[in-house]
Amino acid sequence: MNGWDQGTEALVDMARQTEDRGVELAALIKLLIFAAEPLFPKFHGAGRAPFDRFKEHADRLTADLKGHLNRVNTAQSGLEATFAGGDQEMADRATRKMSGAVFDRTKFRPR
Repeated sequence: MNGWDQGTEALVDMARQTEDRGVELAALIKLLIFAAEPLFPKFHGAGRAPFDRFKEHADRLTADLKGHLNRVNTAQSGLEATFAGGDQEMADRATRKMSGAVFDRTKFRPR
């Protein structure tokens, strides 16, 4: 039998944490740009180019990151729905099989 019990809320919690981490990462990217701002005037030429590129693309990076994490979140929600549906289907099937069983005829006696 399967020895892994995820619990009923494990995937819901994981999806919530993924969403929270996405918001946190987006805020950290903005904070990094803000923190690096005083350094921009000190760099010139080729040394400044990486800073400029990062700053130019920070919004796109943030949007891409959030988009990818949203897709992960969607997959986690789909997994949760699938597991919940499977649990319900298994319970319904067990109930149907038990309702068709005749327990009165069963005799348990030593041999």
